[in-house]
Amino acid sequence: MTKTAWVFPGQGSQAQGMGIDLLELPAAQEKFAQAEEILGWSVTDICQNDPDKLAQTLYTQPCLYVVESILSDLLKAKYQPDIVAGHSLGEYIALYVAGVYDWSAGLRLVKRRAELMSSVAGGMMAALIQFDREQLEAALAATPNVVLANDNSALQVVISGTPAGVEAVMSQVKTKRALPLNVSGAFHSPLMAAPASEFQDVLNSVDFLDAEVPVLSNVDPSPATEAGILKQRLIQQMTGGVRWREISLALPENGIEKVVEIGPGNVLTGLIKRTCPSLQLENIHTASEVV
Repeated sequence: MTKTAWVFPGQGSQAQGMGIDLLELPAAQEKFAQAEEILGWSVTDICQNDPDKLAQTLYTQPCLYVVESILSDLLKAKYQPDIVAGHSLGEYIALYVAGVYDWSAGLRLVKRRAELMSSVAGGMMAALIQFDREQLEAALAATPNVVLANDNSALQVVISGTPAGVEAVMSQVKTKRALPLNVSGAFHSPLMAAPASEFQDVLNSVDFLDAEVPVLSNVDPSPATEAGILKQRLIQQMTGGVRWREISLALPENGIEKVVEIGPGNVLTGLIKRTCPSLQLENIHTASEVV
């Protein structure tokens, strides 16, 4: 049997129309109705009719959680993954799929996370593509208030911090492309300490169970199933970096031969292909692709 990992994309992968095909399925209809009760607004309405709201953190994160989790439920009815991981928000779907908390508890966590993150202002994030890593590390070490937020692959990272710090690093590092991101705050950096502290209280109120399959967390890509470890890693996630390059490398190290990305887009399989080209890759965007 091929050892398989399921991975879940985060904010930035959303696409207008995502999840609309799921409306034909009774189980999905029930989840969409539950989501509307919890959120106070309709995921399907926003995914179908409101691209401006879909691009806002407050709405993006819950929409992705709902759509990716429903697709995962469909796939899980056919077989189980051997390892799960998610990029930033995607870690919440990974933990749900691993049985760490129930679906509604996960959505409530994501709702509050989105509210807190969307309320932050004054920070900046930028993607650097094809850069010199030693030069970047030196610039980060020499520049206050900016950190490596997403280590996505050898050729693509995201930095996060104050506008002055991010712009200073961008000016010091030669890159093929440097792109400021359209986000409200310095996500995955110490500048998120205040919302992270408030969110820790929310996380502490939710009971976590031991995972049914190992989870590779953003802040620590070593496999873990213990509830306490997984919760502590999630607490650190809002201020810690996303170590996706190391997660990719950990997949074959743990015997994984195939990776399935569940959700809109192909971002994660693209990153994994660059880091571990020998892995089999598959994408599940719609219900019709669950075979």
